[in-house]
Amino acid sequence: MSSASIPLDRAILEALTYSDIFDYPLRFDELHRYLPVKADVTELTFALAFLNRYIGNRSNYFFLSGRDEIVNLRQQREAHSRALLPIALRYGRILGSLPFVRMVALTGSLAVLNVSKNADFDFMLVTAKGRVWTARAFALLFNRMIRPYGHTICPNLIVSESALEWPLHDLYSARELCQMIPITGMDVYRKVMSVNSWAMEFLPNASVLSLRGSTSGSNEAIPNSVTKRLFEFLLYSKLGDKFESWEMTRKIARFSKLPGFGEETVFNSEVCQGNFHHHRKWTREVFENRLSALAAVPGGEVYPVTSSPRTAMRA
Repeated sequence: MSSASIPLDRAILEALTYSDIFDYPLRFDELHRYLPVKADVTELTFALAFLNRYIGNRSNYFFLSGRDEIVNLRQQREAHSRALLPIALRYGRILGSLPFVRMVALTGSLAVLNVSKNADFDFMLVTAKGRVWTARAFALLFNRMIRPYGHTICPNLIVSESALEWPLHDLYSARELCQMIPITGMDVYRKVMSVNSWAMEFLPNASVLSLRGSTSGSNEAIPNSVTKRLFEFLLYSKLGDKFESWEMTRKIARFSKLPGFGEETVFNSEVCQGNFHHHRKWTREVFENRLSALAAVPGGEVYPVTSSPRTAMRA
């Protein structure tokens, strides 16, 4: 169903249903941002007044009826996440200073302040062309350095500047794009969002150039250090080409033996995407099951059919 054909009341329930998977009630501005149809705030306010039987509203959060307990849960997770956020931003800035790294963005549950435990720090990296695996090696070296502090960096998505468009155009990818927090490389971030403007088909009220990092103070300039320039100069060579090829070949051979390889993982010279847990598939299946519980009634009204609680994974 195209977004243009979804009634606003159903669109509201769909947005809340998706977020409910992760025990994540939405503020009014977030609900508007994640609607799958184009609507202004006045239209949304009016529509919400006629859905009070099917949605709840407490402490300025909206949620599906009967799920008010997730308000406290979000508040607890947000407090925990805010304590972790400065650490993640600091690590992101260090990642941005590594050789061949052109952009760093925080992704995953921490990007929406919904960490349920001491989770890994998830990042998307954009690298110089032909140096995806070399940049990854530097990132993992940095990860080893911070392990004694009890932290783990997960560069789950690394792409080169020549592969900025996400191959899968779906709601999951659109949400990931619009939720991530850029930390370094704002010019590249703008290119990423521009190339992936298809996300507006799924989230027409979200600005693809929202520059979320500007609200966190994270998008400060990273000096192009002498050390970074020196490493890049030395590794833009035949020796560097051999290391890149060797690192890619041995890592892909290792990854190919792991459970979950192939279905949601992409490993080649331009992309390193490790999602061995099939989080996209899990989210899609749960969402589709929940949508099947949205039953239409005469007059175009929709209502959610009660289902058993889900165990949230991560946003």
